[in-house]
This record gives sequence, structure tokens and C-alpha cells, in this order.
Amino acid sequence: MASLLFKHIETFQGERPWGTFLDAGTGVNSISWVSGLDTESWTAVTGAEGMALSVERAIKEKKRPQDRLLLGNWQASGFLGEERFDTVLADYLLGAIDGFAPYWQDQLFPRLRRLTKKRLYLVGLEPYVPFNATTAAGRLVVEIGRLRDACLLLAGERTYREYPASWVERQLDQAGFDLLEVKRFPIRYGKKFVQSQMAMCRQRMEIVADRKLARAMLDHADELERRALEHIEIEGGLSHGADYVMVAEPKAAKAVKTLK
Repeated sequence: MASLLFKHIETFQGERPWGTFLDAGTGVNSISWVSGLDTESWTAVTGAEGMALSVERAIKEKKRPQDRLLLGNWQASGFLGEERFDTVLADYLLGAIDGFAPYWQDQLFPRLRRLTKKRLYLVGLEPYVPFNATTAAGRLVVEIGRLRDACLLLAGERTYREYPASWVERQLDQAGFDLLEVKRFPIRYGKKFVQSQMAMCRQRMEIVADRKLARAMLDHADELERRALEHIEIEGGLSHGADYVMVAEPKAAKAVKTLK
């Protein structure tokens, strides 16, 4: 079933044909949606071998001869060469790309501009880990995010690096896009979010050499999970932060006067 964000994209697209479709940062959720659209063809790209295997399993019954799943890095200038697509989806790609091309996020938008013939849909998450929250739910979400990121860093991995919508708007303009719409969707986190984040922490702590530190982090994860689940049981969820969907199109080329 399509998420609220994907349903919004479908509504904005209306009767406009999807044409050739690029899922520029694919995952199981996005490809499950994309493979159900009436596209001429789709190309799905991921930088992680594990994700490629998960995506392949998710769409093996839906993949047509003209569809492609590719393993690649957008930092490689020759990747997909001069190909262009009618519709491009960047679903949480901006936050994830730090794990594959650190400090390259500002270059992603000119790269997407060269690939986009007609329309770009960008889905992102407003950063929350670096900021203090003012509500009980918000403080729990921030604490979960900070513990998750600390565990990833202790395990030698890179964390996601999210950017606010205001930053993305500036980058899109500089890259040659006209922004058609920005819509924010408030987030209400549930048990699945809490449990998956704590499971990630526990998995990473298994490989940390300092076992005293690892045990302390695991104890903290247990206690934080208990507090978060208790809050969800009472309030029905953890309301904090927002996702955003941006719709953009390549700027029209300016007419060039010819001197006679």
C-alpha cells in the first residue's frame, strides 16, 4: 500500500504520464510503489549491495524486460552517462547519500538536473537529531536518534545526514530547477520505529571492542525503549518532526537573440 507521501505525489502528478522513471535512491518501499505505476520503464539505483538484493526480492514478480535495477554511486560522473528520464524520484536519497559520497550533497542536485527531463519528486526528513525538543514525545525521539547515531559511529559506520527543506530549496534553484510545491507531513512514530532503532543499536554494539562501553550503551537502549514504548502506550505515538515532499521541474531555457 502506498504511503501518504507517495499518494500525495500521485495526486500532484494527476493524469500526467510518468513516462520513463528513475528511482534514484531505491529501497523496498519506493520500488514497491514505483513498480505499480503505469510507467514506460523504470530504472532503480542503490549504492548498497544488500539493498539491491532486498529490492530484487521485492519486485521479482513485477519487473518487466525494460526495467532495470542498478548498483551505482552518483558521485561517479559517468554513471548512467547521458541518460535522461521523464520522472525522477529522490526518496530520502539526500539523507542517505552521506554513507556513499560524504560531503557531496550539494553536487547531487546538478546531477539530478541533468537526469530530469520533466519532473523531480524529492522526499526528505527535517533534521531532528542536532536539535533539542520541547515536548516529552519530541525529547524521546531526539534521544532515540542520538543513541542510534552514537551506536553507528562507535561501530565505524556513517550516519544519515538530513537537510532542512529551506536548504534544499536553495540548492534546487541553484541547480536549475523551478520549485512547484513544498508540502510537509508531520510524523507520528510508533512501536515499530522504536523497536527497529533499538535493534539497530544492539546489533552494532555486538562488534564494539570496549565491552564495558557496549554494555552501558545496551543498558541505556533497554531503558530508553521501555520509556518510549510506555509513552506510545499512553499517547498512541511519538509526535515529532516532519517529512517533506518537493516537486520541481527544470527551468525553461531562456530564449537567445540572434544578431543579424
